[in-house]
Amino acid sequence: MSASRRSGTTDELGPDEPEREGPEGSGGSDLLAALLDGMDAALCAFDADGVVTHWNREAERILGWTASEAVGRHGFAGWAVRPADAEEVESRLMAAMHAPGRQVHEFALLTKDGGRVLVRTQSAAVRGPDGKPAGLYCAFSEVHTQIDLERSIALSEALFDDASWGVVLVDADLRPAVVNAHAARALGIGRTSVLGRPLGELLSQGVEELESALTHVLAEGAPPAPAEIWVGVRTPEGEKRRCWRCGFVRLASPLAEEPVPLGVGWLFNDVTEAKQAEQEASLLRFRSNQLHRAARAAAECEDPAEAAIVHLDFALAGFADHALIDRAAGGAITDAETAEPVRLVRIAATPAGAPGPSLVTGQAGLPIRYGEGHPALQCVQRGGSVRASVGTVPAEQARAWALARQWPPDAVHALCAVLRSRGRTLGVVTFLRGAGRSAFERPDAAYAEDVAVRIAGALDLAGAVRGDWPPEGSE
Repeated sequence: MSASRRSGTTDELGPDEPEREGPEGSGGSDLLAALLDGMDAALCAFDADGVVTHWNREAERILGWTASEAVGRHGFAGWAVRPADAEEVESRLMAAMHAPGRQVHEFALLTKDGGRVLVRTQSAAVRGPDGKPAGLYCAFSEVHTQIDLERSIALSEALFDDASWGVVLVDADLRPAVVNAHAARALGIGRTSVLGRPLGELLSQGVEELESALTHVLAEGAPPAPAEIWVGVRTPEGEKRRCWRCGFVRLASPLAEEPVPLGVGWLFNDVTEAKQAEQEASLLRFRSNQLHRAARAAAECEDPAEAAIVHLDFALAGFADHALIDRAAGGAITDAETAEPVRLVRIAATPAGAPGPSLVTGQAGLPIRYGEGHPALQCVQRGGSVRASVGTVPAEQARAWALARQWPPDAVHALCAVLRSRGRTLGVVTFLRGAGRSAFERPDAAYAEDVAVRIAGALDLAGAVRGDWPPEGSE
């Protein structure tokens, strides 16, 4: 406890003064004692002669000396420091009485049980009414505690200045309270412009998932592992879809008796490129496996035409909703003949209704009524893949677009790959996707071309063996 007049010591630096009644008398002493004892730092004070006048509870906790044992002693010599260090410690402490501002020192003090504690002190003069030094106060704490505090402050400042990942402090209302420079750049907005705004104004996608994660952290605490969240970020160039690997920590006030959530510390790093590369690698492995399985299954087909259908069915898995094979009417086309009008006959197609294996069609050999500029005809003329998409249009207009091209009515994206074998064009394979899938991209075209090579080889072999297509007896 702090020293007071009731314990036989003074509550002010300097000579004793008469007792005063009321708040400035004993009540003032009680208030001063309560303030000193409530401090987190250890505090002692000395008068102008170097006599200890105050000693609070934290000083007692660190060194073990009680206020009654400390107050009234002259300096630290003989009890709180080793004799060999006493002169140096006293001179450095008393020098603060005549120095401007605060003086910071590190001393090794003795505990009551004989141990040594390295402390960091901050000392400053206390001046009387005449402006002359009347004593000094000395606040001290264990060095490792001070270092821990300084490290925490330094870490906080570094996170919000130089961190190479986004750091956002979100308050209990799920609004950003502090944002570092990296996070502001990732959100595409200034650091001050972010503060206090709902997350829905900052992100166009992924808001519900992010807010759910923040709410969970506020209620339950930090999750055991980072979470990957896909978000849509508004930028001057338009919306960009990004994948952020997020970590969360719940922030609680260290001053409250019970943990009171102050908000959530949200740390994130953009892993979009790595995630896309991972997805592309996974997709490539799957498609390679499909090609391998298709080749194994096709090798067991006695009829090469059946092998072509096997390749088509294996290619559909995870790639398209429908597929068609059209052969060139009148036989294979040489490169010199592609400039002439080309007619195509449908020889195989996936069922229009429920999923199932592709069906052999076109026994009558009637050409498909493809209009001028049809993607399949362009594919033959160019000798390469052609992609087509209806775009963003009403459902009825999309249906009319598909029917006009002799495709199933739910098709909105198409990819045509030419069937080439022995330097000749045999026809076209067309893959179609519905509205629930994305448009075909260049990697999709590369996969379709791999499938087309296998289908073309099988059809070429079927023509060489049978001399016609479809095989006799097909239904």
